[in-house]
Amino acid sequence: MYIGRIARAIRDPVCFDAATSAAQGNTLYDRFYPYHAELCALSEIRKKPGVGVQFRSAMGGHSLLYLSGVRLDRGAGYPTLKLCDESASPADHGVGISVNSHYRNANWVAAEGRDFVFQGALEEGEPLSLQSYDRTQKRAKAMGVLDGIEFHEHEFRDKPRAMSQRDYMYEISVGTDYAARFGREVYRAKLPLDRRRMAVIVDFLNALNAPYRDGKRFYRWSVFNDNCSHVAHNALAEAGFWAPWPTGEFVVTAAFNFPVPKNEFVNLLVQANDLPLDEPRALCADAVARRALLDWDALPTAPGALATVEPAVAENHVYDVEKLRLIFYDTPIWRNYQRRFARIFRDPRYFSLPANLTYFKAAYEKARQNLPGGGGDGEMTRFMTRYEQYLDREIGRLTAQLAEISCSADAQVEALA
Repeated sequence: MYIGRIARAIRDPVCFDAATSAAQGNTLYDRFYPYHAELCALSEIRKKPGVGVQFRSAMGGHSLLYLSGVRLDRGAGYPTLKLCDESASPADHGVGISVNSHYRNANWVAAEGRDFVFQGALEEGEPLSLQSYDRTQKRAKAMGVLDGIEFHEHEFRDKPRAMSQRDYMYEISVGTDYAARFGREVYRAKLPLDRRRMAVIVDFLNALNAPYRDGKRFYRWSVFNDNCSHVAHNALAEAGFWAPWPTGEFVVTAAFNFPVPKNEFVNLLVQANDLPLDEPRALCADAVARRALLDWDALPTAPGALATVEPAVAENHVYDVEKLRLIFYDTPIWRNYQRRFARIFRDPRYFSLPANLTYFKAAYEKARQNLPGGGGDGEMTRFMTRYEQYLDREIGRLTAQLAEISCSADAQVEALA
């Protein structure tokens, strides 16, 4: 296998800038897809020398899973998730799920609120100073991000003598478990969901933490068998998006095939955008796609799965944010992930909402014309009947969404005139 760095040379500057700016415009997206997940690949992080407790990660980076429409149960005293009230706006609530080798009595922790998960207590455009860095940690403590969490004893070997264990835990968690953009570049792959599928993800994540809550079992992080990408991947698998990634495999076997954040960012966008929608027999033959449609009335490839990019805070007095690295795990000859990554940032349908919806509307209309006649076994017939209904519904939905985008664009032009 080949381990390489995301090279800036493979980025198309125009499209990469467009994907960066797309991260700022969430209003329409949140209205169209109030329940959604964001699988986030985070670059390495490097503390500047002499600033606070020294901390730097490996260039494999980190993975966060942001879930819109989900809240923390603040009264539980331990990381526990719940859906927002049905009367609330899902887009106004969300949590960032983080898996870390530090934890002894939990598989994951969660920080609440999109802004806090990604930019801590910083105001828009505010530099990261020692004051705003300290303010963010105080807010994290007030929010109880690490309430009920214990670290492995060996994690405290580098703790300054005058610092409490609790303060040290928040110090080495900032920029990883919360305030992700303080020292990391963030590559976010958005995936639309619905309340029913989000509820399944919430139940799955709560069940992952349950065995460690009483302290009778200790959580042991494993890069090959139980890392941050395993958890994010398998949470989405529970909602029928893709097949689960096995954990607990023989370490030598697992070492040749394990998920890493950069690969998973690409994998999600490919799975969510590139299945052959105009080949219904091929879709039916895909076990994941077949079960998704029959069980969830959804398909893994569907509108709204978009890439967004956010740089680390540029004016930064705490972290070194120059030339941050994020590796991918790839084949030495073909380097498929590098090619797919380059394609994502050169084709607007992967990061522009209007381009994405326009592409899917055309794809659905073509698929509608290519539906086969009768024949096949019972499950094939059920699939084709459900697929026809699915296409009719989604074409109608996309027509309305594109009309709303057009009206919104026209209104902006008029306002500028």
